[in-house]
Amino acid sequence: MAELWGLLADEDRLRVFAAVSLGARSLVDVAAASGVEARLAVKALKRLERGGVVARSGNDWELRRDVIAAEARRTAVAPAVYEEEGLDAAAASVLRAFLRDGRLTTIPATRSKRLVVLDHIAKVFDIGARYPERDVDALLRAFHPDHAALRRYLVDEGFLSREGGVYWRSGGSVVV
Repeated sequence: MAELWGLLADEDRLRVFAAVSLGARSLVDVAAASGVEARLAVKALKRLERGGVVARSGNDWELRRDVIAAEARRTAVAPAVYEEEGLDAAAASVLRAFLRDGRLTTIPATRSKRLVVLDHIAKVFDIGARYPERDVDALLRAFHPDHAALRRYLVDEGFLSREGGVYWRSGGSVVV
């Protein structure tokens, strides 16, 4: 994949690659669709061909989707497996769906899934500890930029309680 990114780092090659992937086949069509001068389009096509992402078939060029897909599969990173004590398969599946590298990709709209995510997030708060709002926000920003929504959900669903701008953990599962 690094080689592919390197191939596409050049503006002309990127435009030519886009033109071929959108269906341009002949050199004339590729040059017209990409807005790249014909002699530069040839140079870009030959470099993309050496990189294995396009192939020449007579006078036409085609995208090597098979090569790109194989490389994507080869370099794919497996999602993080959530193996907490007492975490069932359904909850682990929800966390895999909504968390990437420990951050929320989106806040789940479905309440049952949101509860799983909120329970996971609530574990960053120590039981018995009191947190000023700015500390709660700092901890929640590590999960999602909309820390206010997370804080509101945590309070509304009973994972956190608040009084006078001070928060504490009041719910959620506990790993023993």
